[in-house]
Amino acid sequence: MQDQCGRTISYLRISVTDRCNYRCRYCMPAEGVEKHAHSEVCSFEELRNMAAAAVRCGVKKIRVTGGEPLVRRGIVDFCRLLKRIDGVEELCLTTNGSLLPELAAPLKAAGVDRLNISLDTLRPERFAEITRCGTLDEALRGIETAEAAGFEQLKLNCVLLGGVNEDEIVDFVALTREKPWQVRFIERMPMGVCTTYGAYLPARTVPERCPALEPIGSEGVASLYRLPEGKGTVGLITPMSHEFCGECSRIRITADGRLKPCLHSDAELPLRGLSGTALEDAIRRGILEKPAQHHLCAEGVTETHRAMNEIGG
Repeated sequence: MQDQCGRTISYLRISVTDRCNYRCRYCMPAEGVEKHAHSEVCSFEELRNMAAAAVRCGVKKIRVTGGEPLVRRGIVDFCRLLKRIDGVEELCLTTNGSLLPELAAPLKAAGVDRLNISLDTLRPERFAEITRCGTLDEALRGIETAEAAGFEQLKLNCVLLGGVNEDEIVDFVALTREKPWQVRFIERMPMGVCTTYGAYLPARTVPERCPALEPIGSEGVASLYRLPEGKGTVGLITPMSHEFCGECSRIRITADGRLKPCLHSDAELPLRGLSGTALEDAIRRGILEKPAQHHLCAEGVTETHRAMNEIGG
């Protein structure tokens, strides 16, 4: 289905929880955030039905997000339900990797095709500082376990944090020399209560620091680069310095069952309680209401009232 700007909407990001076992400084305060009551969070059956309706409206790719999706009990069975929806061509999941040692193989068996793993530093002390309650070792073990389970072409998401991890850009790029991974540098979006951690750093800093990188095209919203003879790639995602809204193909469903046409828009359509034609009509209406572009600025002015952990990025 196309929206009012002529963009084909084929990608759904569906959040299963607002909870996370980390407290990353650019995302959540140390004490965490106010969590949804259990009754406010959709059941997996409800979320599956919403996803199926979105597929009937033209969605072909689904990404499961959180918070941290792997903290929700039954996540493997939910992924299996999504994969069985007729019309789903790709099922992905974004995680901090900490629970992959136990869940990578079951997720692969359930039909998850690809994993994105958040990794903002390669230094143990800095990892503990950024996440407040995680360890680099558990994240690296998660990556290793994912590869052993058969997940190929892993994507590692690194948020660019000026004055925090910018001195590791070269180290992250070097990973792609020997590994068939895509290291994705993402410009920090200053949303919510944590807008002061890390200075804004434009993604163009990456090829400036690593002039050997060669542009090789794009994939979705990521501009791709490769080191000469590198096995992997480097992706630059630029929500701040370059509005890629003209190519956006995604919609989002929150864990409490509301359709968000745009990450930074306050527009939300309630889906919970709807079924059949009424549910599909609501999703189509949300697609048609998708704005031409977001209005996030470097100062962190965003129209959405939700924190990132509630939306799923």
